[in-house]
Amino acid sequence: MSRKEIYEQKAEEMILPIVEANGFELVDVEYVKEGGNWYLRAYIDKEGGITVDDCENVSRAFSDRLDEDDFIEDAYILEVSSPGLGRPLKKEKDYRRSMGKELEIRTYRAVDRCREFYGVLTAYDDDSVTIEEEDGTLRTFAKTDIALIRLAFDF
Repeated sequence: MSRKEIYEQKAEEMILPIVEANGFELVDVEYVKEGGNWYLRAYIDKEGGITVDDCENVSRAFSDRLDEDDFIEDAYILEVSSPGLGRPLKKEKDYRRSMGKELEIRTYRAVDRCREFYGVLTAYDDDSVTIEEEDGTLRTFAKTDIALIRLAFDF
């Protein structure tokens, strides 16, 4: 396991009780370098959406826990936020919640000369995702071929 994965896993274990105690859902934790800075990001959600105060409360409690354990060697910026509308589907619970909803899928390589697909999620497993396109065509993608998968937006 890489250092990045270890940090993400340990951070997730630390923040999960804080998030659950507030009645929220932990969507994701990521440790990434952008520009010259490292970021530890936690994405939280709840029915009806997350507020700035929700993020602040979780951030303060999480920051205190991180200060106690201090397991991350690098200097980093802590961010706690809502995952937003465009959040990708990553975990099994994301797929379960999205069953029957319209998705946007972008692939790494063209499939039938196209890299962007829209359709209703009809099935998924550990390795693949199946959508039903508007014309009724069922299309199955290997998860390893998917660059991005998220709920589709109609504005």
